[in-house]
Amino acid sequence: MAKSRQTANILRYVARGVLLLVAIFWFIFALLSGAEGYGGGLWGVLRNSINALPWLLLFVFVYVAWKQEMVGGILIIGMGIFTIFFFQSYRYLVVFFGVSVALITLGLMFVGSWYLRQKR
Repeated sequence: MAKSRQTANILRYVARGVLLLVAIFWFIFALLSGAEGYGGGLWGVLRNSINALPWLLLFVFVYVAWKQEMVGGILIIGMGIFTIFFFQSYRYLVVFFGVSVALITLGLMFVGSWYLRQKR
């Protein structure tokens, strides 16, 4: 019983930490990467901010996962599956594994943590 609780804690905290770092990285990357196309500077970042919306949504999903692991985990898994088709990550293995599979795996970690906590 204590072993499964310890495993659940490890899954929870690793998923939380890594997802928070992933969300911050991709949000900043999406926010800044196309800004020079709009003239750069603050105005370019503001005009390019629409590209960061999917990663802002990931922040919302991470927040949900902190409150309710099962629901948040399912949402994050869904976002990972969504990125396969929306970003066509299946075309490039690095993007596929670095974004889509990573999100799916981290979502599964939340679901696994929830499952281990429910098992009594």
